Amino acid sequence: CVLCVPPMSKTLQTRVRLNNGVEMPIFGLGTADETHSSQQYDAYQATRWALDAGYRLIDTASMYGTETGVGRAVRESGIPREEIFVTTKLHPSDHGYRECLAAFDKSLRALGLEYVDLYLVHWPGCFGKGDPAKVRALTWRAMEEIAASGRCRAIGVSNYTERHLDELLASCRVRPAVNQFEASPLCYSRRLIAACARQGIAVNAYCPLARATLMCDPTVTALARKHSKTPAQVLLRWSVDKGLVPVPKTSTQARVRENADVFDFALSPQDITALDGLHRGVHCDWDPTDVP
Repeated sequence: CVLCVPPMSKTLQTRVRLNNGVEMPIFGLGTADETHSSQQYDAYQATRWALDAGYRLIDTASMYGTETGVGRAVRESGIPREEIFVTTKLHPSDHGYRECLAAFDKSLRALGLEYVDLYLVHWPGCFGKGDPAKVRALTWRAMEEIAASGRCRAIGVSNYTERHLDELLASCRVRPAVNQFEASPLCYSRRLIAACARQGIAVNAYCPLARATLMCDPTVTALARKHSKTPAQVLLRWSVDKGLVPVPKTSTQARVRENADVFDFALSPQDITALDGLHRGVHCDWDPTDVP
């Protein structure tokens, strides 16, 4: 449990034990390429910078188109494979039993790795493949088989609401170890996070910087001055202190280092309450609320 670790005891190397016993770093690099243009975002270089800076969690996905660069960076890093935690995700168009199995094989080939540490269902929507609940159940059966094969150390979901989680937990043999969804002071679902906690499901936070929409917020900038940190570092420390596992994405070496420099200070309860007050329930990315 991330919350069980005293705030000032946490480091970039701290890990949280998932519900299947696998340990996952509490801070990572996201590699979503919103441009889908390798010329504008170099996942290989970003991953190498992150690994050199001490990151050990790298988050990619089939949908991002960055698996090849991430896998090459992991292989060429010189760091023992078992020290690096690699997450990738099922493409939303690959829901279904056979489709999921084939998609996982494709991701492993793209990564050039023998196994991944965490494989997530990227999105609950099934894009017209039939009854969504039945299709998701077939997908999860494939996920369970992938986990049993030893080629994936843990399985989980992404963008699942409480409703989607309840549906999955009612029929699964293997509980998801992780639910990855958007979380920042701007968009913080207490109910969903509490539901995950009750089931021992760790929360990965994407868009922890709310796509820079809070960088000039007076509350954030005041706390940045108070702690002699940047607004981004204040927001990321909020995620860490909340027990979330943030995976901020950046394309510059300076920001890779800056984002990780959040373990030499802690926010006070009053600081956290002030940041909690920024919640507006506004999504900066995908909103799965109405996905059937």
